[in-house]
Amino acid sequence: MHLDDAAPAGSPADGFPDLNLSEDQAALRDAVRSFLSGHPDAPWGRFAGELGVAGLAVPEEYGGAGCGTAELAVVAEELGRALSPHPHLATAVLAVEALRAGGDAEAMERLLPGIAGGFRTATVLLPGDAELTLGGGRLTGTAPCALDGEVVLAFVGGELVEAVPSARTPLVTLDGTRPLTAFAFDAVPARPAGDGAAAGRVRDAGVACLAAEQVGGASACLEAAVAHALRRHQFGRPIGSFQAVKHKLADLLLLVESARSAALAAARALPAELPVAAAIAGSYCGEAYLAAAGENIQIHGGTGITWEHSAHRYFKRATSDAQLFGPPHAHRARLAAAAGL
Repeated sequence: MHLDDAAPAGSPADGFPDLNLSEDQAALRDAVRSFLSGHPDAPWGRFAGELGVAGLAVPEEYGGAGCGTAELAVVAEELGRALSPHPHLATAVLAVEALRAGGDAEAMERLLPGIAGGFRTATVLLPGDAELTLGGGRLTGTAPCALDGEVVLAFVGGELVEAVPSARTPLVTLDGTRPLTAFAFDAVPARPAGDGAAAGRVRDAGVACLAAEQVGGASACLEAAVAHALRRHQFGRPIGSFQAVKHKLADLLLLVESARSAALAAARALPAELPVAAAIAGSYCGEAYLAAAGENIQIHGGTGITWEHSAHRYFKRATSDAQLFGPPHAHRARLAAAAGL
């Protein structure tokens, strides 16, 4: 295997079409990648407004594009590649899916146009994410660690409700590229936002898009490792010409492309297939990202552990992502249960 073969196929620079994406999806990928490269510090409002990505899954009658999880995953992969802090996962994926699945026309009319326009961010508290009680139209409890967002939608007591926290505390975490917040609710008014029976579907949509993010990060690690192996010379030759490094990169390519297949399957799964497909992606892609981030550090050697190099940031994101919707072994437990084991 030549080192040049280790670059992931279908990238915009390699001259070959991406057989995994439609023409529109490939154009979306290229537009997002170009924007993130040219405007890495642009706020969410500008990113969402100029590209329309916040409203990809928002129905057209509420100002969105009416797309599905496959398009959301395209954006997620590019955000993961760039380690972007944008609230795409919380807002464009979880919140939109919760409102759509909840089916409350008033809540959708109230919230979705602002989300689609990039003017409003939102987050979702899934069962198990918080200790909440709902009584008399008021919400009480805490969420010690959640994705950040201006609007909070919570699944509690079989309902989906919208509430304004009485306190929100930004958390200082190992991974500084994804903002996390602690919420407190002190008997605050809770407005109905839809049926709460779809929490599992919302979680699975989040797992599918997180898997795409993880593939984007793993791909960036692979590309950085290959570039360094071509550039770094030892004993008068590139270190990538040594068999041990060459085999390591080949194994990493197989790992990343296998993870991409799992993430694509989850993003394109039919509703009945999504729970299993999301569990597979959640199990495989999290571990693949961790392995890719670790191998990237190893191949870079001493440079890879310096604060100035980006390798440690990918490793931190991989570590935190592996816990976001449950660790890989929790997803495998879901697969075992689905198989009757």
